[in-house]
Amino acid sequence: MQFTPTQKRAAAWASIAALVVLALWLLGPVLTPFIVAGVLAYALTPVVDRLDAAWGGRVPRVLAVVLVELAFLLALICLLLLVVPVVAKEIPLMRQQLPSLFERLHNTLTPWLQQYGIQVSLDLASLKEQMLEYMNANWGDGLASLWPSLKLGGSVALALLGNAVLIPVALFYLLMDWKPFVARALELVPPRARPSVDAFTGEADQVLGQYLRGQLLVMLTMAVFYSVGLALFGLDLALPIGAFTGLAMFVPYVGFGLGLILAVVAGLLQFASIKALVMVGVVYGLGQVFESLYLTPRLVGERIGLHPLAVIFALLAFGQLLGFVGVLVALPASAVLLVAIRRMRASYLASKLYHA
Repeated sequence: MQFTPTQKRAAAWASIAALVVLALWLLGPVLTPFIVAGVLAYALTPVVDRLDAAWGGRVPRVLAVVLVELAFLLALICLLLLVVPVVAKEIPLMRQQLPSLFERLHNTLTPWLQQYGIQVSLDLASLKEQMLEYMNANWGDGLASLWPSLKLGGSVALALLGNAVLIPVALFYLLMDWKPFVARALELVPPRARPSVDAFTGEADQVLGQYLRGQLLVMLTMAVFYSVGLALFGLDLALPIGAFTGLAMFVPYVGFGLGLILAVVAGLLQFASIKALVMVGVVYGLGQVFESLYLTPRLVGERIGLHPLAVIFALLAFGQLLGFVGVLVALPASAVLLVAIRRMRASYLASKLYHA
């Protein structure tokens, strides 16, 4: 059976894509910091280039790289610091209200359960005493009890620490030499294929730029949505919790989950009633429906040309294959694959095989 040049090229690209996916799957933990640094470098390189061009070459590029990376790290630290006022206010409230909260729940649930023949007996006095003793323990005792757990999970802690150091270092070198890296990669492309590859990378670059802008709009919109929604219910910590939930959504599921937990704890400690659960159910339920079924498909999916079902499938599929890294790069990678599929489809429709 004879293969046409188009079919051979398609088979070659499919083989390369399969090898890339296999490498990501096998070397996922090792490649994680480099993939994250690569995604960040792609997003931040235009900022560095504009700053470098504004100085007209009078200032070394390394200074522009340092300023941009420091600004990014500062923004990330500020996002994490949104949690500080939440924790600072909730710890004293937990010491004061958790014992009475457990007593209220016990007095409410016990009669209800007894209606169904379920007998519940709790030693509330002993439980409150143990809780207060634990909550009032000093930091030294807490760290001493935490140490065995840290030793058990030492490899995880070291991996997180290593990534926290390696990602900024890799990001610095990628920002410094992004254009040379891209140029060296394009040198491997045969001259006869250079026009088509340039057209493909140009279209992929445009699609990825639209994705980044769409994702930023989603984050800002949801930060406002959660902050306003929690504030309407009267939550004191509505602004930091809502802003953190929305801005942390650049990591799918993780940001939403952490914000949800913070909102539940803050609501229970402030209201000490079913109002807390109603607040979280309404605000976060509507927010998840609004973001998943409308906002992300419209602002991100439509901008990169992905159907809403394709967006959901991409997140699930890449997460299953590559774990956390897969979730992080699911939509950008899907955007690039979409460009490739469009070109393959156009080539097929224009080929003799289709018109035979």
